Amino acid sequence: MLTTALMVTAAAISSGVAGFLIAKKIDSAKYQIYVEQAKSKARVIEHEAELKLEGIKAKEVNLELEFRKKLELELAKLKNEYDTKQHLLAKKEESLSEKIRSEIKNIDAQKKEIDALKQEIVAKKEELERLRKNYEKKAEEALRIAEDGAGLTRQEAKEIVLKRTEELCREDIAHIVRRYEAEAKAEARKRANYIIAQATTRYAGEFAAERLINVVPINSEEIKGRIIGKEGRNIKVLEMLLGVDIIIDDTPNAIIVSSFNLLRRAIATKTLELLIEDGRIQPAKIEEIYEKVKREFDEKMYEEGENIVMDLGVGPMNPELIKLIGRLKYRASYGQNALAHSLEVVHLAGIIAAELGGDEALAKRAALLHDIGKALTHDYSGSHVDLGADICKRYKEHPVVINAIYAHHGLEEIKSIECAAVCTGDALSAARPGARREVLESFLKRVEELEKIALAHNGVKNAYAIAAGKEIRVIVNASLVNDDESTLIAREIASEVEKSVQYPGEIKISVIRETRAIEFAR
Repeated sequence: MLTTALMVTAAAISSGVAGFLIAKKIDSAKYQIYVEQAKSKARVIEHEAELKLEGIKAKEVNLELEFRKKLELELAKLKNEYDTKQHLLAKKEESLSEKIRSEIKNIDAQKKEIDALKQEIVAKKEELERLRKNYEKKAEEALRIAEDGAGLTRQEAKEIVLKRTEELCREDIAHIVRRYEAEAKAEARKRANYIIAQATTRYAGEFAAERLINVVPINSEEIKGRIIGKEGRNIKVLEMLLGVDIIIDDTPNAIIVSSFNLLRRAIATKTLELLIEDGRIQPAKIEEIYEKVKREFDEKMYEEGENIVMDLGVGPMNPELIKLIGRLKYRASYGQNALAHSLEVVHLAGIIAAELGGDEALAKRAALLHDIGKALTHDYSGSHVDLGADICKRYKEHPVVINAIYAHHGLEEIKSIECAAVCTGDALSAARPGARREVLESFLKRVEELEKIALAHNGVKNAYAIAAGKEIRVIVNASLVNDDESTLIAREIASEVEKSVQYPGEIKISVIRETRAIEFAR
């Protein structure tokens, strides 16, 4: 029994070992198959990778060829453009050179004409001197004859002869004056027109837009009652402290601040805005915010003045003058903001001075300070000219600046190119349409005065001020005044207007002499 069991066990063990060996052999065969399959797949993948690599290399070669072709085309295109521009530039240089040569020829021709005119003037001057001596000799003989023949004294004879000579020569004098005026204008017109055109076209300022009121917006009508306060206490403190009229009416969601003083009006507007924003409206708070706003405005005016001086490049300036420049922003004349006007004059004067060969920086400095006195007129008595000149003298400003302050109102003669540029810029800025507004009463008074001056001359029938007082049209009696005398009348009227009337810009005097012949056919 035991032997049988052992035999069975041994047989089982032998079967297991044989099965294991067989299975192991089978697995080894499968493994070899898998290895072979893997190697086959690897060779396929390797082959595909080589094919792809060759394709990529081919693409790279193609791309490189294509890129080189594009690069060559681009280089050819750029070379063509360069050659074309080079050709155009050469043509422009040739054209410019030709133009410069033409201008030089024109200048030489004009110079020759001027030299010829100078020689003609010298010759005419010598001729006039000869005529004057001849006239004196004849007058002396006439005096002697009149004295001997009429029994008159030498003085009486002299007066008679001079009066008669003046009557005879008036027409000749008028003709000479007219001719020389025409010659001088013809020479000066081109240069003057060029300079004025350059100055006005290179700068264009804003039109006048100053008002007498500011509007403070509010969110609720309740604010109006709080601004007024109990028994009007708050609004009384506000008006007394701010120096403005505060108008609270039926205008919805708005409080109106009224004053002719721009600075006070601006401070009042800012103070009200801060009070409304804070909400605590009572006398102590009003004074606190007012003082704060006033300090801010002082700092802001100095900062604005300093920025203007630096931007214009007019050199260092006294701090007090810088502060006054900033203060000009809150001054107006005839509705034109004083700072805007001064800056406009700065640009115009700088251009004109540069064109005339003057000191551009000095002209700009004089233009910036020419109306500086307007910043002081609300605080001190006297004209803005005197106030401005005094403060500039105090801070050792350049004599050209002082001369410009006086000369732009005709109180001094113009002594330099820079001063002339400032006066011209001031006239251009003030006279352009829309720059200023005048009250009707002063305008009508000036127009009436212009007409009276023209009507006071002998031979004038009618005179009319037109074009808002910029032109006087004078109609003379043709039987009493000839064409040459009309020139003298125009000059005399212009001289009287300059002496007795103040006006911005210039006034044109047009003298019209009309002859009518009337006959009836019956």
